[in-house]
Amino acid sequence: MIIGLDVGGTHTDVVLIGKGELLQQIKVPTDREKLFESILSGLTGVIQGIDTASVERIVLSTTLTTNAVVTGQMEKVGMLVAGGPGLNPILFKCCDDYHAIAGAVDHRGRVVESLDRDAVEALADDFLAKGIRTVGVVGKFSTRNPTHEQRIEEILIKKGIERVFTGHTVSGHLNFPRRIHTTFLNASVHAIHRHFYESVRESLKQKGINIPIYILKADGGTMELGVSMDHPGEAVMSGPSASVMGAILSASEEVDSLVLDVGGTTTDIAVLVKRAPVLEPLGISMGPWRTLIRSLKSTSVGLGGDSLVQVENGMVVIGPQRLGPAMAFGGAEPTPTDAMVVLNPEGSEGELSRAEEGMGRIGAALGMTARDAARKVMETMGQTILDHARNVVTEINGKPVYTIHEMMDGYKVAPSEILLLGGPAKALAGYLSDCTELTVRPVPRWGVANAIGAALARTTCEVTLFADTEKGVILIPEENYSKTMDHHYTLEDAEETARNFLLDKARESGSLTENPEIEIVESLAFNMVRGFRTTGKNIRVRAQIKPGLIDGYDIGNGKS
Repeated sequence: MIIGLDVGGTHTDVVLIGKGELLQQIKVPTDREKLFESILSGLTGVIQGIDTASVERIVLSTTLTTNAVVTGQMEKVGMLVAGGPGLNPILFKCCDDYHAIAGAVDHRGRVVESLDRDAVEALADDFLAKGIRTVGVVGKFSTRNPTHEQRIEEILIKKGIERVFTGHTVSGHLNFPRRIHTTFLNASVHAIHRHFYESVRESLKQKGINIPIYILKADGGTMELGVSMDHPGEAVMSGPSASVMGAILSASEEVDSLVLDVGGTTTDIAVLVKRAPVLEPLGISMGPWRTLIRSLKSTSVGLGGDSLVQVENGMVVIGPQRLGPAMAFGGAEPTPTDAMVVLNPEGSEGELSRAEEGMGRIGAALGMTARDAARKVMETMGQTILDHARNVVTEINGKPVYTIHEMMDGYKVAPSEILLLGGPAKALAGYLSDCTELTVRPVPRWGVANAIGAALARTTCEVTLFADTEKGVILIPEENYSKTMDHHYTLEDAEETARNFLLDKARESGSLTENPEIEIVESLAFNMVRGFRTTGKNIRVRAQIKPGLIDGYDIGNGKS
């Protein structure tokens, strides 16, 4: 059996899946101030009467880090960036406490400018005075030689900085601006991810559960929860990826599908091309930050069931703020959830009189009854979500379409159906149908589909290998791996090394797939010339394990 657990901003969903069937499901409120209690409550409910010794693993997904980024509630961090030949790193400033420092390595990994250790020490003191305890450190060519990043990390830790994220361990890609933003994102969500990690760990300890724990990554694959502490940015878009993986079970293999997961704080929008998720090949972009975090293509917008509803210039405006729960559940401001309670009091929980009070406020501003105001709120919500979805499709079609299976140059995504997930899915379906000609349907078990998607996801990972045959060295920077080799080393040798390393990494990460599908996504070799002769080759290979659903736990398209 497998437990899938999805921690959203409003609810925590937990499912227990056996071979071919969903055995248990439970939904409990998420209290961010008492996250431990929320997770423990969900686990307690789903394992009631179950021998926990038969549970093989637990897979978690969470929207907590995504919501933190979308709502601007990230930890205040510092960034130290060392440049090199080319553009000034100050052009890639990503936060207030961002500093470019002296110290450079060239594209071959040679130190061409010494590190300014005095400047690093002074900036460490400045960070500490401002209460900053987490810092990101990036050097332009640190993937070829991480010496400067490692020295900076040593100085910062010695000075009292509690956590340092270095660019060469965060990503082995050469893209300097994206590596800066990737490192920043990892640093800025570290605190909230650590709180999540500790809450999960303590909850399982309370229940005496000692089994492998995994977290869903942005690419729809899983990694061990302990490992995720060094890569918390991978958990950004974890919740949206769970939506996609959960929708795959119900998607058509004949047409393209639009996936809409409507949560309490955000709505996540994704696309399936004949059941294959569209991929963000370079890395996710969130707000102004363009990263190297490989991800399923998903867009989060600040619009959910608990979003603030206001009237501005005679128009209903929903989100992006969320000021607490719906009025029907004790909140102070009207939300779409209140509209749903007013329109369907028999099928809804919550206090009807409070929901009517909230919609009454909106109705007074619009000159209509509370019930008419509730309909207007739902119509606006449906239309706003569809407007965002159309923009996502347009963006995808503006460049070559990548899915987890292939690159589809010239293909144009044309969704024929909308798959709805999340608590408001059924209530929203009719209003969406009125706004579009596409077929709209909630997926089976729409309320816990994210937890199901997380539970069934495979373990994935990737490696980036660099080889310099003149220097006789192989590097895999994310793993701090280096090895010597002779000058006969070829591109084919490099691909084989990357494959073998990746297989070992997958097994160590707990992959349940005996022969995971490996994809070489980048394979390049350049001659290095001195004078009029070739002195060696510069080789770069990137390999990854494709995401997908594990074997043996098919729950029958959600119908069994």
